[in-house]
Amino acid sequence: MKEGLIHRFSMFGTNIVVDVNSGSVYVFDDLAYEVLDNFLNGLSEEKIVEKIGNKYGQAQVREAFNEIMKIKEENLLFTENEYSFVPSPNDDVTLKAMCLHVSHDCNMRCKYCFASTGDFGSGRKLMSVEVGKKAIDFLISKSGKRKNLEVDFFGGEPLMNFDVMKEIVSYAREREKDFNKNFRFTVTTNGLLLNEDIVKYINDNFVNVVLSIDGRKETNDKMRLSINGKGTYSLIIDKIKAMAESRNQKNYYVRGTFTRENMDFSEDVLHLADKGFKQISVEPVVAAANTGYDIREEDLEYIKSEYEKLAWEYVKRKKENKGFDFFHFMIDLDHGPCIEKRYKGCGSGFEYVAITPEGDIYPCHQFVGIEEFKIGNVNNNILNLDIINSFRNSNISTKEECRNCWARFYCGGGCAANNYSFNKDISKPYKIGCELEKKRVECALWIKTQI
Repeated sequence: MKEGLIHRFSMFGTNIVVDVNSGSVYVFDDLAYEVLDNFLNGLSEEKIVEKIGNKYGQAQVREAFNEIMKIKEENLLFTENEYSFVPSPNDDVTLKAMCLHVSHDCNMRCKYCFASTGDFGSGRKLMSVEVGKKAIDFLISKSGKRKNLEVDFFGGEPLMNFDVMKEIVSYAREREKDFNKNFRFTVTTNGLLLNEDIVKYINDNFVNVVLSIDGRKETNDKMRLSINGKGTYSLIIDKIKAMAESRNQKNYYVRGTFTRENMDFSEDVLHLADKGFKQISVEPVVAAANTGYDIREEDLEYIKSEYEKLAWEYVKRKKENKGFDFFHFMIDLDHGPCIEKRYKGCGSGFEYVAITPEGDIYPCHQFVGIEEFKIGNVNNNILNLDIINSFRNSNISTKEECRNCWARFYCGGGCAANNYSFNKDISKPYKIGCELEKKRVECALWIKTQI
């Protein structure tokens, strides 16, 4: 029997067994867990009874063994992989989402910013209305039969180009009527420019908003600085709290980053929860090696313990009716993504693209400015199909590490941008990212057993 077909782990005294291919998740008592362990080590029923029968009782051991075999016979344990995903031949791109960089400028100077403090290394500039309209037309023209289309206004700081944002939204609303489309808008903002009028506009027109803050004041102010070099926590905390309340604590996330400077990030998550936020995401930094902020392999065990600590408190607060949602602990075991989505991941480069202020097209926001990944430009719609197909053809079937990973159907193969940043290959998974993702999934599965 191949152990790779299942994943088993214990957390806080709960033994959890995951059947990778069927998606079934089980809680085993200590007896059944030990029987399974011995079975995976190649022992027969009689040998298992002989080995642990005195500890648990022979009849009980046989009963547990037979229960495991029954689940196996029902094809819900040790399930063979009946799926495969081969991208359909395509000489174009069929989009569902776009990251619209309306601003390559920012009113903050975050130390870890992957976008070179907002300008992506190409100089500070804002998108024009004309380019924004062409981007909307490009998305419509490349969306095929898809009706629902996503547009995320991004930067830099997008609210520095708020008037253009409004014109683009108005234009998209006009065009969607003609083409039977439905636009859903999101904005990612650091919150500095939020005011009553902007909040009202966002609430009236945007389905989601991402509000950037790193957690505790001392954590945030080490990294997220204003242009004059001072911390920004006191400038934004009340604004983003008001924004969250104005949306009835729904359809938003406060989104932070943890670095080597605050590996006790569970305290930052709980700080945000204590401030009243109900939708929270705090994610590991992706920084070049030896920057001082980068997460290293020797940090993994500590960070994993932080996820476990957070999971314990997460469950405790849920049971006390003081709960909050943490993005990386949100797993839908009943429905979740379809199998095709699980195979191909986020769709960057072939279902999702980023558009710069000049109209250049990249696979996603993290590839912006890397010339070898420029797909084309919305001003002429001439696309580099080789780049598109390299992303389309990169999935958990084509990545050797993913084919053998128990968590492959939960993460979809990881982040192509992170893979490139650390391995110079979009199809070679970023090891630290993989390890942290697997820990988050384990925590999320444990949480499912508790609430």
